[in-house]
Amino acid sequence: MLELKNISFQVDSEGKGKEIIRNISMTVPDRKLIVVTGPNGGGKSTLAKLIAGIEKPTGGRIFFGGEDITDKSITERARMGIGYAFQQPVRFKGIRVLDLIRIAAGKSLTIAEACEYLSSVGLCARDYVDREVNASLSGGELKRIEIATVLARNAKLSVFDEPEAGIDLWSFRNLIDVFRRMRETIKDSSILIISHQERILNIADEIIVIKDGVVDRQGLRDEVYPSLNAGTAALASMECEGQIRAMGPEGGAE
Repeated sequence: MLELKNISFQVDSEGKGKEIIRNISMTVPDRKLIVVTGPNGGGKSTLAKLIAGIEKPTGGRIFFGGEDITDKSITERARMGIGYAFQQPVRFKGIRVLDLIRIAAGKSLTIAEACEYLSSVGLCARDYVDREVNASLSGGELKRIEIATVLARNAKLSVFDEPEAGIDLWSFRNLIDVFRRMRETIKDSSILIISHQERILNIADEIIVIKDGVVDRQGLRDEVYPSLNAGTAALASMECEGQIRAMGPEGGAE
């Protein structure tokens, strides 16, 4: 279980302190799929980075499996079982997709095993397994490959920061199926997704709404979702689908 106690995060802006996250306390229990949503600029992605160790809180403590991980590095948290998928995936020149998935899995997967992870995120495995993770790949392709590596890690806590961003419509629908399967087979692990996309909200066990750096609402999906602004949710859904329709079949612009 992940537990945040009185977490705050402040940055310097024009010589003054600007608070992005303010005294947030929340838990992500085992065997649950949690979606964090809320207005843009509310602190959702910052919260994900604090959990992964990319940013360090200026106040409060973070516990994972009962252990204080506040001062632990990204690598230490990864070894403990926290997986993180960036909103903008990193490119690795000179590393093949197959190598990246094997590194994520921590073992020498067969090509067939690696291809299963690629297929699960909507990529034709034979076309990607030997490709380099470099500038030749579009943003959408990189996003799907990164999600495949998170799946390969089989983490205790998998954190996805807006996984719908920059992928085509078909792959987005496939991605929803991936998350549904992850939820169905979840054991002593949990999934945290940062998203405002309606279809992702609909598969959540619980929804946490972050607004202006604080937890605005938190509870079971059936309790929180109806209270969300219907117009905002519909607009977010249309914007997302409009963006992914504009993508080509490989996740790049047509």
